[in-house]
Amino acid sequence: MPALDFASKPRLDVPLGRLGSLEVRLARNPAEIAAAQEVRYRVFYDELGARQDGFDGIEGRDADRFDDVCDHLLVFDSSLPGPDHRRIVGTYRLLRQEVAADAGGFYSQDEFDLTKLMARHSELRFVELGRSCVLPEYRAKRTIEVLWQGIWSYVSHHRIDVMTGCASFQGADPAIHAQSLSFLGYNCRAEPEWDARAVPERYHRMDLVAQDALDLRSALYALPPLIKGYLRIGARIGDGCVVDHQFDTVDVLIVLPVKAIDARYINYYTCEAARAAA
Repeated sequence: MPALDFASKPRLDVPLGRLGSLEVRLARNPAEIAAAQEVRYRVFYDELGARQDGFDGIEGRDADRFDDVCDHLLVFDSSLPGPDHRRIVGTYRLLRQEVAADAGGFYSQDEFDLTKLMARHSELRFVELGRSCVLPEYRAKRTIEVLWQGIWSYVSHHRIDVMTGCASFQGADPAIHAQSLSFLGYNCRAEPEWDARAVPERYHRMDLVAQDALDLRSALYALPPLIKGYLRIGARIGDGCVVDHQFDTVDVLIVLPVKAIDARYINYYTCEAARAAA
């Protein structure tokens, strides 16, 4: 399949999306990246109970070696007082394939084998989405929408063909997520050409409940909002899940070819992002 032919190439040096007082753009300086790391720390460590590992979390920031090579997508609430770096209420970390290659691979390759997936689609460009994080009081549809305005502008600018990355269930025991994991395994698995498997030493099965015993309502209700959002726009799930003890999560792999995104979402986010940049 040839690379997707995007109609335009949005600029990335301007706001990439806006809804009310919320605005999304890329980080412009080290102070904004540090502030995003502080927001991540507040959510992952203070709220959700992640454990410090080595230098991660030093000085109240969630940080690792990938931060220096990633682009950082930030949501600001312009109604808050103070400088921009103190108005950050949400963030995403974006790592393009060519940058990851120079950095020793994607962050998620410690959990999932992406090598074969990328080799099957060597003509396509991948980006990893990670460290998704929104402060509790901003976890609403508007924040997710403005984030996706930014993601779509970024994907369009860099001519990205495939988005991938880990999404998490809170609580590092697959058994407590048995209904939802089983639902994903039975109904949302990636087709063979897009499949990627958890690395052998960390692989956990997802079919923890027999298909005829699956409680569909319970399974859907317990799905994390981020995973629901990915599925809604066309994402599929890789083979197996991984326990991340540091972050107290069970992770699944998201695989989202751009060509699989419903046209109505592309039209919506393209129009909104263009309006914000005008």
